[in-house]
Amino acid sequence: MVLELKLRKIGNSLGIVLPKEALQHLGAEEGDSISLTETNSGYQMAANDPEFTKAMNVFQDLAQRYRNTLAELAK
Repeated sequence: MVLELKLRKIGNSLGIVLPKEALQHLGAEEGDSISLTETNSGYQMAANDPEFTKAMNVFQDLAQRYRNTLAELAK
C-alpha cells in the first residue's frame, strides 16, 4: 500500500492525518503512539507495543549500568 500524505499545520507544528485504512493496517487507534524507525530502505512506521517499550527501557537501563562489562565482552 502506497499512500501520499500531506503535511498540515497543526498549531505551531506540522502533522499528517492517517486515513482509516492505514490505521487499520498499523493496528492503531486514536490516542495510540506510533514509532517511526529509520531503516536501510527508508522509514518504517509501527504502532507502539507497551510490552516492547517496557522491555526496551529495561534493556537501556541494564546497558547503561553494565556498559564497561559489555564493552569488555565485545572485545
